[in-house]
Amino acid sequence: MTRILFVVSECAPLIKTGGLADVAGALPGALAAYGDEVRVLLPGYRAVMAKLGKTKVLETFDDLFGGPARLRGGRVAGLDLLVIDAPHLYDRDGGIYVDATERDWPDNPERFAALSHVAAQVAKAGVGGWAPDIVHGHDWQAGLTPEYMHATGTDVPFVFTVHNIAFHGNAPAARMDSLRLNRARFDADHFEFWGQISALKSALTGAARITTVSQTYAEELLTPEFGMGMDGVLRHRQADLVGIVNGIDLDVWNPATDPNIKPYKGVAGKALNKRALQKTFGLGQVEGPLCVLVSRLTEQKGIDLLLEALPTLLDRGGQLALLGSGDPRLEVALHEAASTHANIAVKIGYDEALSHQMMAGGDAILVPSRFEPCGLTQLYGLRYGTLPLVALTGGLADTVINASPAALARNAATGLQFFPVTTPALSNAFARLCSLYAQPKVWKTMQANAMKQPVGWEVSAAAYHDIYLSLSEARP
Repeated sequence: MTRILFVVSECAPLIKTGGLADVAGALPGALAAYGDEVRVLLPGYRAVMAKLGKTKVLETFDDLFGGPARLRGGRVAGLDLLVIDAPHLYDRDGGIYVDATERDWPDNPERFAALSHVAAQVAKAGVGGWAPDIVHGHDWQAGLTPEYMHATGTDVPFVFTVHNIAFHGNAPAARMDSLRLNRARFDADHFEFWGQISALKSALTGAARITTVSQTYAEELLTPEFGMGMDGVLRHRQADLVGIVNGIDLDVWNPATDPNIKPYKGVAGKALNKRALQKTFGLGQVEGPLCVLVSRLTEQKGIDLLLEALPTLLDRGGQLALLGSGDPRLEVALHEAASTHANIAVKIGYDEALSHQMMAGGDAILVPSRFEPCGLTQLYGLRYGTLPLVALTGGLADTVINASPAALARNAATGLQFFPVTTPALSNAFARLCSLYAQPKVWKTMQANAMKQPVGWEVSAAAYHDIYLSLSEARP
């Protein structure tokens, strides 16, 4: 049995802003099938503390970056949790990363340095009679962990997963002392990045293994276009970099048992859900496909391209139902599009139950991202027989079998891909989508293929297990 400490800034079902939370919440259970034991370390945000229930204080800290703190152990939804109860850092109004005005909390460097610092302490001395064989950090919020582990003299291997390299967790060098970092290691080989402290670089230089969330994204990260300034570091660490596609929780995302929808086991069951979804969004019945999109509304997600390409879908009798929030300019543009066209419906915000209904009722799920490390919505779509129309990038390239003539000929296609990530290419993809939808036999075959795809965690968990095992066995 290998004992692994996950170091994360969010974890479903306790707190979620993105796909990292889904990974942190689902992967531990999948790893248990291989005999691995995971404990998840995360900050005690207000929402987390409210959901914790009964806990046990396992450790106390007199001064954890500005105030006293306690490390609590608990169990929620099958997850063994270590929660940092530090009100001065985490008990506040607003989001977990940003305040009520959407600005980063000014003390974010210290808030997540505390997470890394506690991880290093657990790695060094254990807690409650439990000590990890591996520490696995996720994204920049866990990035300073190897620096603090070095300071404590622990040799527990550190694995790091890049979920999105766009976020570096940088801080001015003047905060070296407040972050309790070793000035002698402020150099290009450790955590210095263009004169700043970089939590992400600390992780990339200090990890025994680096993983990211798809093989294509791992390859993209080695290029200046996608590496976000870290491509040189990653090319240096290329031998230790591997892409492992995320999975989804097959119990939560199961069209046969989903309490949010009219359950179904085969593609025939989607019709009732489509009619219900059209009613929810105030859409009529049309001849073309109902496309759905559940996303943050940003240019990275290709929402501007979608707006420009929509006429092709609409002219062919298609519809769009969209759920999301983000850039106010894009929100306004989408509302304007919906107000001028009866076959566009937009709901700003997020609704978990509605997102399930959209996966069940949609004909196609749109993911036109300019870059997408892995992506989960296309996996939900596959599971529910809602064909993904995706950009050819990152995990979207690895998880969708494009409806090329060859793939269609061998009855293997599960969706559509487009490249380059431009308006004309997306418009062409909409035209292809509508053409395929007009061929019921072909469309139903693609749906059946999609629903058979292995989108759970089993294969991915095996890959992580192998990494943990190899590092554990290599320790003296």
